Amino acid sequence: MSSMHDWLDEAKVALGVDLDIDVDGLLEMTRVVAHDIARPAAPLTAFLVGYAAAQRGGGAVSVAAANRTVTELAGRLAGRTDDA
Repeated sequence: MSSMHDWLDEAKVALGVDLDIDVDGLLEMTRVVAHDIARPAAPLTAFLVGYAAAQRGGGAVSVAAANRTVTELAGRLAGRTDDA
């Protein structure tokens, strides 16, 4: 495997997933959660983002909305705001 993107392409095929992934957005969310909440919470939160998106019909828009929700939640719980 030569790169993360190659891995993601292979994983999507194996899982039967046809979705363009906002890699930067998801990595930013996991960074925020790992830093502001707890490191082990990051991959579990990524799972929840995917699950929530699937419950809302799936697709990039649903993933982005769920991702934004938990990123904002982690920031609020850490005492940060967008104004800071």
